[in-house]
Amino acid sequence: MQVYNTLSGRKEELVPQGDEVTMYVCGINPYSDAHIGHAMSYIFFDVVRRYLEYRGYRVRHVQNVTDIEDNIIATANRLGISVKELTEEYTERYFQDMEALNILPAHVYPRAMGEIDKILEMVRGLEEKGFAYAVEGNVYFRVRNVPDYGKLSHRSLESMMAGARIEAGEQKEHPMDFVLWKAAKPGEPSWDSPWGKGRPGWHIECSAMSLKYLGDTIDIHGGGQDLVFPHHENEIAQSESFTGKKPFVKYWLHNGLVQLGEEKMSKSLGNLITIREALERYSPDAIRIFALNSYYRRPLTYSEEVLEAAERGAERLRQAARTARSAATAAGPGPNSAEFRERFIQAMDDDFGTAQAIAVLFDLARQINRADEAGVDASDARNTLLELSSVLGLTLREADVPSTGAAPFIDLLVATRARLRQAGHYQLADELRDRLGELGIALEDTPQGTIWKQKR
Repeated sequence: MQVYNTLSGRKEELVPQGDEVTMYVCGINPYSDAHIGHAMSYIFFDVVRRYLEYRGYRVRHVQNVTDIEDNIIATANRLGISVKELTEEYTERYFQDMEALNILPAHVYPRAMGEIDKILEMVRGLEEKGFAYAVEGNVYFRVRNVPDYGKLSHRSLESMMAGARIEAGEQKEHPMDFVLWKAAKPGEPSWDSPWGKGRPGWHIECSAMSLKYLGDTIDIHGGGQDLVFPHHENEIAQSESFTGKKPFVKYWLHNGLVQLGEEKMSKSLGNLITIREALERYSPDAIRIFALNSYYRRPLTYSEEVLEAAERGAERLRQAARTARSAATAAGPGPNSAEFRERFIQAMDDDFGTAQAIAVLFDLARQINRADEAGVDASDARNTLLELSSVLGLTLREADVPSTGAAPFIDLLVATRARLRQAGHYQLADELRDRLGELGIALEDTPQGTIWKQKR
């Protein structure tokens, strides 16, 4: 199995340290609902885990919850609620979103505010080793003491200096030094420390949780490409400095970002589609196909057209799983399941080639349909389709969309509503729309006509 390692900049054979693959994936900052950009990342790493387990590995999966950081504090203060109240609400909503997308829960979800002791242990250790220094209650990391700082992002310290600056109130020795511990400010949660009351910096939280729950060296560390620098770069520097230069991570995997137009989708930019909004219009299978139907390291552009195509693709797979015959009415062999399984594994072994793996599923579905039309037993192929689909987290459940039996009647009602609108009977058209809404069918009027989707 080959994986692309951001650290080396090339594909490498995946050779875990032991019988268990250890995997840490950067989690959410719970101050608002998770969006489709989050979905892409967590769907991909869910498939990484599923495929490793499918290939016989045991996986230990840890994903943090950053429940204390600047945006969280600012949002809680703006809403007039506590940080704990805010983060508890959105963490629970996040878990609901992940369940709806059929994403396997991590084995451990450590929360930063519950790991203060480990964080303080690391900061003290880095200070004792000369990698950190305190100034007026703040503790900073000395990047100049790390000769290979920048090895993940493949940048030199000199090149990083171009955009570096020291914020007002900071007293850093070097502009690239980053904060490990922040002195307390009025109205913020804080904890006692050797440097006075304060709270952890963002970067140290992930290092502390990874080291505590997975050990000094882990196999896979995952996250979006926007985390390569500075977050993951700083994780490496502080972790390896603390452990005595033990390699922090063997394989760094980074997914591309979801874009709306030319910009990445993000909370800070405000240009986002939440997972909940997407699930009101599309099935979980469609969203997973959207996320997986391209190379994971490339950017992915969100559009209604692409999601509509993914939904149609999901229905083709469901149709094949639904109609495969379990008893032959004509002579002849069914599709060769072993061949499709081999092609699927070959695709996934090449740096998790999910797009090629999905193409294998569609090829298998076509063969199932042909066998069904010919009256040939396709039950083995159907089982293989369900088996391989589950590796990608696809359920192919009927509940994801209205049944095919209901679809023609819904189409008829939508067409009737269109004629009512054309005739100027807007009140009747609206009543029909509202009644469909009560039955769980959402309508959207577009320049190309009206689109209907089952609400979730």
